[in-house]
Amino acid sequence: MNTSTLLLFALVALVAIATPGPTVLLALANGSRFGVKRSVAGMLGAVASDFVLVGAVALGLGALLAASEFWFSVLKWAGAIYLAYIGVRLLRSKGLLDLSTPGGVQVNGNASATARGIFAKSFLVAVTNPKGYLFCSALLPQFIDASAPQWPQYIAIALVFAVIDFTVMMGYAVVGERAVKLLRRRAVLWLDRCCGGALLVLAGSLAFYRRAAA
Repeated sequence: MNTSTLLLFALVALVAIATPGPTVLLALANGSRFGVKRSVAGMLGAVASDFVLVGAVALGLGALLAASEFWFSVLKWAGAIYLAYIGVRLLRSKGLLDLSTPGGVQVNGNASATARGIFAKSFLVAVTNPKGYLFCSALLPQFIDASAPQWPQYIAIALVFAVIDFTVMMGYAVVGERAVKLLRRRAVLWLDRCCGGALLVLAGSLAFYRRAAA
């Protein structure tokens, strides 16, 4: 894989990642609720899923999902249910902040505010989305040189994908944190509602997503 091919992949990946999806919406919500620093755990969770996704595609899991209605449906419904669960939780959030904490972005009484919980939520949202596997299964082979060793190429692609994903999510988290600083208490409430509603829409679209359309 030459540099121009990798740069072309980076451009395609940037467009795909920057389009609002579950992980970037979570980054936005996490930035508003916990601040950028604590949101990094969620970004790392999404990045970890990027390596799982690219590795799975390299091993042929994407092709398996494209061929197997059963396993595609299992992953699809697991992802849709989890997205809907997070969306409902955000919609039911009261958007309460403890403004006495540094940065004023600590959500009161939120058990999932630990770094482990934030990491796991983003990781599970990304890793249970079959669209990601099918998309990468269709996209990645186009940038792989079949005449050269493939694993180094997949590793390079995974690293580029992870860096772009992390950068985009950082941008969303900064926007969320800035909104809180400008609008204070009610910003979290409305950001939670907007992100929760968007996640429910994405859950619905995933539930109706058909393997044949991939």
